[in-house]
Amino acid sequence: MNSALGFKPPAAGNSGPGAGSGTTMENLEKQLICPVCLEMFSKPVVILPCQHNLCRKCANDIFQAANSVWQSRSSPSVPFSGSRFRCPSCRHEVVLDRHGVYGLQRNLLVENIIDIYRQQETSRLVNIKPGQQQQQQQLMCEEHEEEKINIYCLSCQTPTCSMCKVFGQHKDCDVAPLSSVYMTQKTALSDGIAVLVASNDHIQAVISQMEETCRSIEENGQRQKEHLANHFDSLVAILEERKQELVGLITKHQDEKLKHTRSLIRLQSDHLENAVTLVESAIQSMEEPHMSLFIQNAKVILEKVGSTSLQQKRLHA
Repeated sequence: MNSALGFKPPAAGNSGPGAGSGTTMENLEKQLICPVCLEMFSKPVVILPCQHNLCRKCANDIFQAANSVWQSRSSPSVPFSGSRFRCPSCRHEVVLDRHGVYGLQRNLLVENIIDIYRQQETSRLVNIKPGQQQQQQQLMCEEHEEEKINIYCLSCQTPTCSMCKVFGQHKDCDVAPLSSVYMTQKTALSDGIAVLVASNDHIQAVISQMEETCRSIEENGQRQKEHLANHFDSLVAILEERKQELVGLITKHQDEKLKHTRSLIRLQSDHLENAVTLVESAIQSMEEPHMSLFIQNAKVILEKVGSTSLQQKRLHA
């Protein structure tokens, strides 16, 4: 069960596990055919918005032909804007930007599968020995050196030879022809690749949709920011206008009060000056030695004192 397998030159014969590999590779090749030139895609491969693939050269040929017809049908007075392109597989029509087909996204997955396919084909052709009618090399059983590995032990999940099944450690196991298992797994791998290609096409479509959603979110956010900024600018303008009105009103009241207060100050200053002059006159009259003159002067001064006192009371009322 754990015996090692050595790679040795094949014995005489004309059968091998690679006899049906051409069919499997043909099934894979069908998935890589351009619908325009009916040949395997030539790089670069572009993917359309409808998720179909084309050689960029084929896409450009269709694009140039279609738009030359469209331009010839359009009115000379109407400027040509946009570039029309119709998918040859589903007939879905899209309008491309100024870059034309060179603005389409490359399908790197299909390009990588093409590279892998061509490498496998090259490796398969290199491994076929010349002079032996393209008979493929085979693994030989290490325990039975003259026996080719031509069956597959289903119980142990390992390739083996007929002698191991009859006399060796696999005599009680379930086996199947190696070529049958080989073709089954080749077909399963080819189907798996096709499923992966379809799945990745779907994922690319989802990614494109998500990228479009991101652009929409960014545009909506920018619009909301601009709307909010405009709204706040309006509020700031209203507040600034109200501020200027209130500042002007305060300034007006301030000026009126200052004017009134300063007028009162001038009035009080005038009364103070008159009172000081009256006091000086009264002091001088106190020094008068003649009683008759003193009485006359004092009468006048007392009248002025009374008048001044009355005016001061009115001012303080």
